[in-house]
Amino acid sequence: MKPNTLLLVLAALPASLVSYAQSTTIPLGSQDYLTLDRMEILSGKIPWQFEGSVKPVSRKAAVAWALQMDSIALTRDTLLWQEGQDTGLNHSRPLSGPIWSSTDRYDMKRLIANSGEWAPGSNGFTPSRHPLFKGLYQNTTNLLLVNQPDFFLSVNPVLLVQGGKELDNPENLFIDTRGVEVRGMIDRKVGFYSYLSDNQELDPLYVQALITKDGALPGEGYYKPFGSSGVDYFNATGYITFTAAKYIDIEFGYGKNFLGNGYRSLFLSDYSSPYLYLKLHTHIWKLDYENIFGQVVSQFQNTGDYLRPEKYIAIHQLSYNPNHWLDLGVFEAISFARSGYFDFAYLNPIIFYKSVEEALGSSDKAHVGLTFKTDFAHHFQLYSQFLLDEFKLNQFFSSSGWWGNKWGFQIGGKYINAFSIPNLDLQGEINLVRPYTYAHYDSVSNYSNYNQPLAHPLGANFREFIGIARYQYKRLYLTGKLIYYDQGMDSLDGNSNFGGNILVDYLNNIPNQYGNYIGQGIPAKVGYASLLVSYELRDNFFLDLYFLDRLEGGAYFASVVNRQTRFLSLGIHWNIARREFDY
Repeated sequence: MKPNTLLLVLAALPASLVSYAQSTTIPLGSQDYLTLDRMEILSGKIPWQFEGSVKPVSRKAAVAWALQMDSIALTRDTLLWQEGQDTGLNHSRPLSGPIWSSTDRYDMKRLIANSGEWAPGSNGFTPSRHPLFKGLYQNTTNLLLVNQPDFFLSVNPVLLVQGGKELDNPENLFIDTRGVEVRGMIDRKVGFYSYLSDNQELDPLYVQALITKDGALPGEGYYKPFGSSGVDYFNATGYITFTAAKYIDIEFGYGKNFLGNGYRSLFLSDYSSPYLYLKLHTHIWKLDYENIFGQVVSQFQNTGDYLRPEKYIAIHQLSYNPNHWLDLGVFEAISFARSGYFDFAYLNPIIFYKSVEEALGSSDKAHVGLTFKTDFAHHFQLYSQFLLDEFKLNQFFSSSGWWGNKWGFQIGGKYINAFSIPNLDLQGEINLVRPYTYAHYDSVSNYSNYNQPLAHPLGANFREFIGIARYQYKRLYLTGKLIYYDQGMDSLDGNSNFGGNILVDYLNNIPNQYGNYIGQGIPAKVGYASLLVSYELRDNFFLDLYFLDRLEGGAYFASVVNRQTRFLSLGIHWNIARREFDY
């Protein structure tokens, strides 16, 4: 049976069992995820409605959580007001202040309006003061809305237009994206989503160099040349979703997923191209279990149009909340290549994949990992990921630097309402990945998709330090980022393999069996600083002013003439996240 047919059959089988309402998800990159994050940390409670480290998140679950948090805030405000009345204090300034600021209230209101079909009585949509032609924009968030008991449909335009100038680059840089987003439900049992866009862009020189090296556009994959140095591509993603049982949701589509609580993910990120996937999500008691079966594109030479080689991934992550402030999880992934079929042995959603790989005698690539998250003091969140690739126990705890000790580690924290300043949020994160992690000896089953890493954008053999500051006042957003990383690179002649390029067969030209360390090889050092000022002119329509200063250093970049990127741009984005090249 062909893999596409198999996945389609598996997705369609449970359709007759559907009896519970089903929801589409909040697109990755949405501002609503920052709102959910703040609500969780400020409340000190991990949501029971959804697992926040698995994204995208169900709109239904997000709205249920927002309504619960809003209800708590309203109740607390009322009690504080009454206390002020009873004691003769000025009730305009409660004794200890509400949990949510006015900006938080605005964000919660917008989150609910963006998914208003799940508000009580479907009254979550805010009526528009100025509808168009009596049928368009009757509410503030949807161009076209059909909200009937047995059919829901939302249609919205998608627009991203950005123009800018880069230091020492005579060309004018730009991004031009036009598209449409459609989501809906049939009889509140089957949800569907579709996104289409046509895109042209001319990116900064360091991004152009990455496109040339990988033969792929970051985050998108396939592209065609546009003009002298630009790219042209068409983006289409979509899925259907339904509920097989009260606690089990199924989603079949073409798109991306993200596993983690950090800015980066060492398990599965949204950096690579979209891919075909079947996802099973089980949420019951204090357990949340995610299964992803996917078909991705193996590495290839970008020498023209031809059928790209395919391979497959099978992923599961189990999370457990022993109490309201702690989340613990285990992760496992397998990536493998077969000639024209998905291996049935990996379709078992509750089996330990490593045992299957060993029983098959295969050359498949296995990863296991642990996750941790805790919220405390209504201001802080601490999170971590630990990824284990291959290792030998006696070598792992030694200091020999054996090349086969392959692992990655992430530690990060968030500080909400920092220094008692409302809506000032800070985040710090450290990512470390050993040489040769994610790579494999058959050079096909490595953890990649369309010549791009499935996890961290840098691949392996690096240290990364990230600092992010965000401030919001109602519709005004300020975001500053500082990123520094150092990575060990291979020689330009290809005669060495120091473990940074995950697409390279790790049995090929390894210089040393022992004495390996993070950053070995030809040093590449990058410092990245950016500032984004955004203003929301109307719901989900943003005006952006963006400045980037990026500096490359180390011996790897010694021959590059333009080692510094200074870039200033002005743009708008509407119903779509900005494109980021922050690496």
